[in-house]
Amino acid sequence: MTQGFEIWEADRLDGRLAPYDWPFAADADGVVAEHWRAQTRLNPRIYDGTVLMCRPPRAAVEEDGERVLHLEFFEARFSRFLAWRNFGWPDDGVRDCFSMPALRSSDGAFLLGEMAAGHSQPGKIYFPCGTPDCDDVRDGRVDLAGSLMRELAEETGIRIAEKDLSPSWSVVFCGAQIACIRIIDWPEPAAALAATVERFIASEKAPELARVHLISRRAELRNPNVAAFVTGFLERELPE
Repeated sequence: MTQGFEIWEADRLDGRLAPYDWPFAADADGVVAEHWRAQTRLNPRIYDGTVLMCRPPRAAVEEDGERVLHLEFFEARFSRFLAWRNFGWPDDGVRDCFSMPALRSSDGAFLLGEMAAGHSQPGKIYFPCGTPDCDDVRDGRVDLAGSLMRELAEETGIRIAEKDLSPSWSVVFCGAQIACIRIIDWPEPAAALAATVERFIASEKAPELARVHLISRRAELRNPNVAAFVTGFLERELPE
């Protein structure tokens, strides 16, 4: 059994954008700059754009019984985020919060993607996803369902509507990471689903995924490249 994670079921995510002066981004500036130079030498494709990071969340059950996770996001440069992650999450007042689609085939297999060489985590295996960015902000609110659908389309070519998502979120708290997951039940079997995504990957000039993995049993989670938050979620969804 994977340790170090907790799962909370939420009916709604209340994500808001707010200003925050992140001390790590300023205090570690020289070290961060050198780290970024080293990373771009290794991988010239990474880009220092703006991403959304998160303050520690607040889980609440409202008077009507609705389970809500309140999330306050702020803007940060990707170089700062990457250094914070690679340095071992040194600031406990910040979280890496993102949404993920758990695409499940009609015969019970979940679709995972293996990150391509141009990604900041090449070889890592998890549900198609990405760090939220400014494209996910609507009138000061962070649309995590929209982020999930956008990333799924960008990485796999599969386009869905919000009505296709499971009613609630499974929120996996895993150290400094918060993975907000919703299941999508796909009408095709695993082989057809994999073929669809593989055709899309082959058609892309610079695909974000190197390949897909279809996981249908817990034993298949032993691959050390599968992200811990994915393993934590799938251990309760898959048979032995």
